[in-house]
Amino acid sequence: MRKFIIQLLLFLTPIIFIAYFVDVFISKNLKKSNTYAEGEYSTWNDIIDGKINSDIVIYGSSRAWTQINPTMLSNELNLSTYNLGIDGHNFWLQHLRHSLLLENNTRPKLIIHSVDIFTLMKRKDLYDFEQFLPYMLWNNKIRAKTISYNGFDLIDYVIPLIRYSKCRDVKKNVFSMFKIDKDKEVRIKGYQGQDWKWNSDFDKAKKKMKNYDIKLDNASVLLFDKYLRECKDKKIEIVLVYTPEYIEGQKFVKNRDSIILLYRNFSKKYNIPFYDYSNDSMSIKKIYFYNAEHLNKKGSELFTQKLIDTLKTNKNLKSI
Repeated sequence: MRKFIIQLLLFLTPIIFIAYFVDVFISKNLKKSNTYAEGEYSTWNDIIDGKINSDIVIYGSSRAWTQINPTMLSNELNLSTYNLGIDGHNFWLQHLRHSLLLENNTRPKLIIHSVDIFTLMKRKDLYDFEQFLPYMLWNNKIRAKTISYNGFDLIDYVIPLIRYSKCRDVKKNVFSMFKIDKDKEVRIKGYQGQDWKWNSDFDKAKKKMKNYDIKLDNASVLLFDKYLRECKDKKIEIVLVYTPEYIEGQKFVKNRDSIILLYRNFSKKYNIPFYDYSNDSMSIKKIYFYNAEHLNKKGSELFTQKLIDTLKTNKNLKSI
């Protein structure tokens, strides 16, 4: 038996060794892409490589990364700013970025957290799972936050190359990236305004259902509470921001008022500002949106300026 185990190890060791270095090659080149995986690699790279180190960071979903322009904030507030919004995901994975940011970068002075009706939900599928591929091997933090989704299995986190078998188009992207040193930049400090006109997303949603009832995830609500408390303890200022939302889309959500109330209660509990732009004049003007939830580039720049003006009036933020 002992002889068999030794022979098996002698057989497997070079295979695993080769697989590891092929894995490193694939991961190194894949994460150079600024277009694959919805362009998320550039932000993950900066977080993990310790290149954020900003006075202000912006958290949230696509309603953060497409709607709050960090360059405008930096220029007007004279504070370095980076947008860490993650497309399509709720607070569960926004918190992953937060924890990795604190682990690899200097602590921010201010967090602008873009919250919405979906923030404290938790989707079942690991949307855009490709964004985790280059970083997840033997990474316990990423495994802990992503394994509960319908996406990866335990073996994907511990054995080289296995996870890449799930992606047919990885090979094409890896070799295209191998030929260049750096891909064309798409996101600027994590931000990418969308220069799009109004689409049919909202009309399609209305045809499918009369209204939408948000189901909050209890674990996410508790984690959000813990996150606010820990930031308070670490002397990190936080503001909660509900960015403009097209008025007809607001009416479509059955329990929207109770979700807004939850954020107001968090605001009171931790004595942090909650800037709710639901009733802002932008919310009734379709010209500023490309769907009911998202501002287009013109709208995002107008809103960012409004947010800057609001931040300038906050006495607690003047000491940052």
